[in-house]
Amino acid sequence: MKAVAARGLGITYGNRQILRQVDLGVEQGSFLVIIGPNGTGKTSLLKALAGLIPATGEIEILGRPLSGYSRRELARQLAMVPQHPTGDFPFTVAETVLMGRSPHLGLLESEGEHDLGLAQQAMEFTDVVHLAGRHLDELSGGERQRVIIARAICQEPRLILLDEPTASLDPAHQVRIMDLLERLRRKQGVTVIMVSHDLNLAAMYGEQLALMHDGRINALGTPEAVLTEPGLTACYGCRMEVFRTGPADPLRVFPVPEAKVC
Repeated sequence: MKAVAARGLGITYGNRQILRQVDLGVEQGSFLVIIGPNGTGKTSLLKALAGLIPATGEIEILGRPLSGYSRRELARQLAMVPQHPTGDFPFTVAETVLMGRSPHLGLLESEGEHDLGLAQQAMEFTDVVHLAGRHLDELSGGERQRVIIARAICQEPRLILLDEPTASLDPAHQVRIMDLLERLRRKQGVTVIMVSHDLNLAAMYGEQLALMHDGRINALGTPEAVLTEPGLTACYGCRMEVFRTGPADPLRVFPVPEAKVC
């Protein structure tokens, strides 16, 4: 049973076709990074998989049709981390993380000792315990992103979707977030699907990559299979170089300025 199975996905806004007959299968416990130029449908695909926008075709989450889930049932299986988590509402870090327990509670049910314990564990896992009493608007971008991921972990999902979780972060914070996601996958068996514009982070952490272009998945497979110079050059419209600095090192990808092209 796959964590996600999508067949023939299509999304149209007005006269514009955003997704075109997309097929995608993601194994449980794997790390998939969706890459591609701006405007190719990456975020729309992620939102469709999360049930946030309508799409034609079929989507199954953990062997069950997406349409068969209620919002509460889906939130017990799947957590979504947006690209720009808001930081302007008056909740502390601890309160924000505890919100992840909402799908598991009744309408008027209060959090119990078990829920508080899970929130504490999620904050420890993401290294934000020391921030528990602070408000989100007092945090840096990297700290806020770790808090939102802690809230997602507190949901106890089997699948986590993230839209550019490292965008606008410095390299140290980018690696910290990616290491956190890899540890979540390895230690808790959570399936991770994320959108990223950073091809080098994708190469370092993604077990599988999906390269999107013009609303389609042009290539799906290992970094070695997807990150090829002809394929990337065709998708991004500029020459791309792919190489390794050593036999055991991850692939590195760099665009070649037009002035450098012979």
